[in-house]
Amino acid sequence: MNLKKINLTAILMLLVLFFTTFNSQAQRRSELITDKNQLAKLKAAVEARIDSPKVHEAYIKAMGTENPELEKQYANWIKKYPKSVVVPYSIAEAYLNEESPKAKPYLLKAIAIDPKFADAWNGLSEDADRSGEFTLAQEYLAKATAADPSDPKYAFYYANTFKGVDEEKWKQLSLDVAKRFPDHERGAQALFWLAERSKKVADKLKYFELLHDSYAPEKFNWSASGMSSYYDILLSKDPQKAVELAQKMEKKEKQERKEWSGLLLQAQIVVKAKTLMDQKKGAEALALLNQLKLSKHSSFKTDFVLLKAQANDIAGNTIAAYDSLIVTFTKAPSVALKTAIAGYASKLGKNDSQVDAEIWAKLDSRAQIATPFTNLKRYTSPGTASLADYKGKVVLLTYWFPGCGPCRGEFPHFESVVKRFKGQDLEYLGINIVSSQNEYVLPFLKGSGYSFTPLEDVEGRVKGNLNNGGAAPVNFLIDKEGRLIFSHFRTDGNNEDDLELMISLLLNRK
Repeated sequence: MNLKKINLTAILMLLVLFFTTFNSQAQRRSELITDKNQLAKLKAAVEARIDSPKVHEAYIKAMGTENPELEKQYANWIKKYPKSVVVPYSIAEAYLNEESPKAKPYLLKAIAIDPKFADAWNGLSEDADRSGEFTLAQEYLAKATAADPSDPKYAFYYANTFKGVDEEKWKQLSLDVAKRFPDHERGAQALFWLAERSKKVADKLKYFELLHDSYAPEKFNWSASGMSSYYDILLSKDPQKAVELAQKMEKKEKQERKEWSGLLLQAQIVVKAKTLMDQKKGAEALALLNQLKLSKHSSFKTDFVLLKAQANDIAGNTIAAYDSLIVTFTKAPSVALKTAIAGYASKLGKNDSQVDAEIWAKLDSRAQIATPFTNLKRYTSPGTASLADYKGKVVLLTYWFPGCGPCRGEFPHFESVVKRFKGQDLEYLGINIVSSQNEYVLPFLKGSGYSFTPLEDVEGRVKGNLNNGGAAPVNFLIDKEGRLIFSHFRTDGNNEDDLELMISLLLNRK
């Protein structure tokens, strides 16, 4: 199964988090107060209730974190109220919300006052993560969890620090979160990501089934989201079970939505089509499958194309099966598609060279010159960089920023693939889209050991077909001639081989 795209609901949650960050920054700027009398009243309110987070929040919003007087005032309050953990943590939290490295010294002050202050340990972990100090981030989260073992948030995030480091411990701790917090979304979230990130289909099915049985989808958002992913896997591996799941979900679905009614019909069609194919009735099966309209983000898309190709082949139209897979492959390459293409090519008497030529004929017809970027500041050396500097190399380009959690989640998989091409003509570039986080960039590279060349984006520049729409991560692959070949793909632990295939295709073009 091609899991190039994770569940749509999960993607939307991440995008909402991204845009909420920037919208909240704009909102904070609009809340600034310049009237001295109003500021004096807010200051007096803080001093009257020094341990009230709400009065600190109001004062900081009014002053603005860019106001140099803010830090001066908090320096005075820290001296005046040396036993108040709320004072340093309030300004630390404001900087944390802006993903600013200015938070760290205040978090350390808060910990010095109260070593069991879990929120401050969690904040230090977030800061360390942005700096690429992943081991330190894990240690900080361990302290947050120990300080407040009743908070599922810390337990969930601590468990996730072991992903890619100690897989068994990640699984063990994630299951423990689900067991300890059966009435909390974090428990459902732990099982959701266990299922999504597991590499073996059997493990995915096991965890999705546990999610369904442990967290009622009508009550928990992460469970409802997980059932869509569970359904897609079942649709590929056991469509009859997909029918049964859709029937259960349809009964619980709100009348106005009817999403699962459509998915039930879809699964029933797949079951019927497979039965017809088993009976060697390929044309009838294809007619049924052609009735299906998959959603844009359905992860069943690749399997659906493979199923239709199989129906065509059974119907005696192997050339149609082959051609359809070539078209799909050039838009979204995967190892599964390439394997199927090779099988049909063999039946048609085509060799590898002919297959490659036909793939490239399609790619060439769609390829566009990548919109050039110029004079982007380098972080690791003096001067600037332009796309033209990398002519003659394949370019893997990603838009990112240090505070981007999905970016940090994708980097290990990019790194794993890039290492397979050491010494070859591959350039790995990362354009930071949030200049306010520049202070994190070099520490992040040093701490993480990642090999991409970091460049700083220029606000307002024309990006053309390399446009990230203000979001991250957004990824592109450019060939040696400077043409954009693949775009808007995602890479995770399930599909590293697909990225390797795409890069190999570009590097080995003859």
